[in-house]
Amino acid sequence: MRFMMLMIPAGYEKAQAHALPPKEGVEAMLQYNESLRKAGVLVALDGLHPPVEGVRLTRAAGKLRVTDGPFTETKEAIGGYWILQVKSKAEAVEWASRCPAVQSYAPDGVATIELRQLQELGDWPAEFQALLAKYPELQKLERKPA
Repeated sequence: MRFMMLMIPAGYEKAQAHALPPKEGVEAMLQYNESLRKAGVLVALDGLHPPVEGVRLTRAAGKLRVTDGPFTETKEAIGGYWILQVKSKAEAVEWASRCPAVQSYAPDGVATIELRQLQELGDWPAEFQALLAKYPELQKLERKPA
């Protein structure tokens, strides 16, 4: 099973351009990330720049609107993500509970970790399988269990 683990630091939606966490937080996160790697559960990870540096594209009634950040209506913002390959949701929760971001990484000292299971091609119902089969190159992009 693959899970995306999303870090949502409190206050990150209001962070200035090029905002950085405290050095101690970065060191703790690097150690945590290394433990994920050594355990063989880490597939990918990245931090994200604050929303002030982002762009949002919205299509409504056939019209495209492009809006530069910050996004005033945003109540929380994703600060980074991990993709984990684990045996169960419980194992994903266990790894997420060890994340130091929850204790000390966020600008306001609070962070939320959200876990979401990734949809695998095999999760789609039979009526979609023929459609999915038309795109074999996309299926190669899916990570297979180790």
